[in-house]
Amino acid sequence: MPTLSLRIDLAPGIRVGPGKIHLLEAIAAHGSISAAGRALGMSYRRAWLLVDELNRAFAEPVVAGQAGGRRGGGARVTPLGERLVASYRAVERDAAAAAARHLAGLDAALAPR
Repeated sequence: MPTLSLRIDLAPGIRVGPGKIHLLEAIAAHGSISAAGRALGMSYRRAWLLVDELNRAFAEPVVAGQAGGRRGGGARVTPLGERLVASYRAVERDAAAAAARHLAGLDAALAPR
């Protein structure tokens, strides 16, 4: 069945899509940008650049660093970051529900596989 992939243009040059949302979810799960990047098969540099892009796009950070200690530093998704993920997932669910009938029609029109 065809699937829907959603990207939201929040403003010129500011896009949020599945990759950035997966990264935020992985940071929340793993507690660090580097561990999240590893879990997603992404370099630390790429993960850090995406986080930096998101943090610069919003009035306040969506990911905050945590100072190191004996166990080293880390990162956490801020309440705004959590709201971003929740809003994206809600739009994604609503869009998928709205498109389901059309996607089913496209699926029926595909050549046998």
